[in-house]
Amino acid sequence: VQLQACGGGLVQAGGSLRLSCAASARTVRDHDMAWFRLAPGKEREFVGTIRRSGGRIYVGDSVKGRFTISRDNAKGTVYLQMNSLKPEDTAVYYCAAGTPILSYSRRPQGYGYWGQGTLVTVSS
Repeated sequence: VQLQACGGGLVQAGGSLRLSCAASARTVRDHDMAWFRLAPGKEREFVGTIRRSGGRIYVGDSVKGRFTISRDNAKGTVYLQMNSLKPEDTAVYYCAAGTPILSYSRRPQGYGYWGQGTLVTVSS
């Protein structure tokens, strides 16, 4: 399983960015696809996930109402749409794939495959 994240960059507070995670159609179909982020001095934080079965989406409390996840099964790509960005959203964002049980779907331990990160910087 290979994951390739891209789309990061510098954006002003209040702006939007869309991150992409390129995988394969099979990967996206057979795995929960998640986003985590890591900011300096902080622990890795769950951003959101889209479940392999049913496509249900869960997002973290800090991004609820601002971020959403979608997937294009045919293209084998998962997206993280980030709106109303805040300086505290500055982090390296990682996509991940796995088959966690629901109770582990918000934990990094639930995902066995990780892409390289893409840096998002939000200026105030």
